[in-house]
Amino acid sequence: MQYCSTRGGVQGWDFQDVLLSGYAPDGGMFMPETLPTLTPDTLRSWSSLSYPQLVTEVCSLFISTELIPRADLEGLVSAALSGFAVPGVVSLARLKGGLCVLELFHGETLAFKDLAMTCTVRFLDYFLRKESRRAIVLVGTSGDTGGSAIQSARGLGGVDVVVVYPRGRITLVQEKQMITCLEDNIHVFAADGSSDDIDVPIRRLFSDQELVKQHSLMSLNSVNWSRVMVQLAHFLYAYLHVSGLEQAETGAPLPALEMVVPTGGAGNIAAGCIVKQMGIPLCLVAMTNANDIVHRTVQSGDFSMATNVTQTMAPAIDIQDPYNMERVFWLLSGRDGALVKGMMEEFQHSHRHTLPEALHKQLSQVLTAGTVRDEGIVETMQRCWKENQYLLCPHTAVAVWHHYHCPPTAGVNRCCIATASPAKFQVAVQKAGLTLDLPEAVRALDKMSTRYLALERGQDWGKDWEGRLKQHIQAIGSARQRGVAYYSTVERN
Repeated sequence: MQYCSTRGGVQGWDFQDVLLSGYAPDGGMFMPETLPTLTPDTLRSWSSLSYPQLVTEVCSLFISTELIPRADLEGLVSAALSGFAVPGVVSLARLKGGLCVLELFHGETLAFKDLAMTCTVRFLDYFLRKESRRAIVLVGTSGDTGGSAIQSARGLGGVDVVVVYPRGRITLVQEKQMITCLEDNIHVFAADGSSDDIDVPIRRLFSDQELVKQHSLMSLNSVNWSRVMVQLAHFLYAYLHVSGLEQAETGAPLPALEMVVPTGGAGNIAAGCIVKQMGIPLCLVAMTNANDIVHRTVQSGDFSMATNVTQTMAPAIDIQDPYNMERVFWLLSGRDGALVKGMMEEFQHSHRHTLPEALHKQLSQVLTAGTVRDEGIVETMQRCWKENQYLLCPHTAVAVWHHYHCPPTAGVNRCCIATASPAKFQVAVQKAGLTLDLPEAVRALDKMSTRYLALERGQDWGKDWEGRLKQHIQAIGSARQRGVAYYSTVERN
């Protein structure tokens, strides 16, 4: 299995190359050069697998045994997924009215990011140890990715993690999961601005090939193919357990399954599109909050940012730059790197692009989309509690709103993805007039010391952030070469 860039300038990289990178050198995102087809026999043989076993099978399709032998791969995935709060790692909640919710939030930071992040960090540590190398991981976060990266990599000897989050735009739990980590290899920055603002200087830093090579700079955002790869298992697990595959007659067409996905950066929906191209009959629904760029793109081909990112009750998807849509465009355009390069460069320059008619037609055949405002989120949380005594997080409510307002197609089962625990979003729960018992791990955050560095917004904030982050990355790398710890955080509360 080899990988190429969505912008056509890079081919023939292997999984290790791709893992230890961020964006491709040409500014694109890595994708497999070919996708395997999953046959009905393969699917049926996987139906009895545990979630870690399924993840292992998925990863084995994209990682050669020369890079990670099968026994090692099984051990890495098993260890990565061993600390989850439910025995099966993920869980299905089957509720009234045909509502089925796939709970992906039973990891340490109570968000679906833990599933792919723990595996990806294990793969990273595996390669770094084999080659006695170090790496610096640079992560921008809209709330959940940063905490997951920190918890997965804290204390690892070969990795420094630099996380930048939008101060005042995430919940207190999300923030404290990051700033309470005091390990030497964790460096947290609180930036004035939105998560999209943060992405601009981070993308420029990854385009600095000298910096990338000198400090082995890499990403653990879903820019990294490994994150998307592991997320393929979400869709396959749901398909195996919800579609009705086990009841289908041998030789009959595979049953379809509708998957409803809360969508921000579009990593999950990109994974769903990949699984669909691998032969699984998924009907994909991308649901957004008021930051509805994906909805507008699917509906009318209008791939353009709004003037500002709207702060909503579902902050982890308060995103106007859904960067993983680049992977979707590449797949649906017939892997046309030149087309994608032109589209994305125009979008990055002007923040707007109108999809070519043929590509928009393909997209609208593969995806359905919808958008929900805060009032709809509150209404959905209240209704689900009233009917099921089941508490939704506001992001999951974005998906479940679709279930309540758009009846499923006759004969097609439906599954909504639950991306986070409501315990991370106490203000949203309170706004819905509901209550919850906080897990002990969440209550304990209030008593812990914190450490972070502020990135204040000036007139030329983009270049200022870029310059300051670059200085810290260089200083972290220099300190590690000398064998000493470097604290990039200076504020202690």
